[in-house]
Amino acid sequence: MELFDRLISGDRRAAARIISLIENDEPEGKEVIKLLHRHTGRAHIIGITGAPGAGKSTLVAAVTRELRERGKTIGIVAIDPTSPFTGGALLGDRIRMQDLATDKDVFIRSMGTRGSLGGVARATNDAINVLDAFGKDIVIVETVGAGQTEVDIVKFAHTSVVVTMPGGGDEIQAIKAGILEIGDIFVVNKADREDSSRTMAELMMMLELSERPEGAWDPPVLKTIATSSEGIPQLVDCLLAHYQYLRENKLLEQKEKERVVAEMLEIINQQVGQAVHRLLREDGYMTDLLHKMVDTREIDPHTGARLIIQHLLQNPPNNDLQRTISNGQ
Repeated sequence: MELFDRLISGDRRAAARIISLIENDEPEGKEVIKLLHRHTGRAHIIGITGAPGAGKSTLVAAVTRELRERGKTIGIVAIDPTSPFTGGALLGDRIRMQDLATDKDVFIRSMGTRGSLGGVARATNDAINVLDAFGKDIVIVETVGAGQTEVDIVKFAHTSVVVTMPGGGDEIQAIKAGILEIGDIFVVNKADREDSSRTMAELMMMLELSERPEGAWDPPVLKTIATSSEGIPQLVDCLLAHYQYLRENKLLEQKEKERVVAEMLEIINQQVGQAVHRLLREDGYMTDLLHKMVDTREIDPHTGARLIIQHLLQNPPNNDLQRTISNGQ
């Protein structure tokens, strides 16, 4: 396939085109993904997450510059929120990272969430694989910053960085969201603000209270001022040290297995959900069920879901479901 050959040979336009095909759920994109799977598994995947306003995009840009000075090639997948009305996204990360756009060894792609929860877009993992096969040493994924739905990034990243800031109330939010459990590195950005030391101390105290297996990675808490690159070299040292830790302790393979399983389950959920929804629209059973749920209130949605599953298992409509799923439609 021409697009695949161009990608492997280092064609930036091919990489951009393939990611667009994936985002739009085009069959051609799926075919390329199948071909490039053998060429993945080499990039260090870093997830940058945290609440809105913590300065994640500026931090990503600063980290990228530092990594480039150390000779690393970088792919960036920046997730932006999508409008529930138009489906469009601001894609503001392109604006914040304009100075990196001219570097041929940095590839930046902004993606809309398109209704996906978990702070990442549905096509994120495929985009990661494209940039991995494209030959990038490190792929950085910046999540949308939606608050308590940020933990999904741990499914995709080898190293998860949680970014907070002084005075944002993020410490309490982190506990609620379970972010303390997913963070490999914690960053207090905008450390020139008042109360940065208190924020550092509170984060460190909460980490000390959390239980971790003996010999496990001890997550550091770092101060940064991304706008002036203060603390960025130390952060990059920690990013590379964590990847080395995974390698030395044979944890990288386990992380990769978990990532592939998460990717596969997401694909199954998406394809089965779409197929079931399509079939039920054409099935009179759904009309009767909706009447009982909405008009007469005889049954609740939980019972309705169970009845639908039972109906599909007992009455597969001419194996259309199996054919739909196998075709990836």
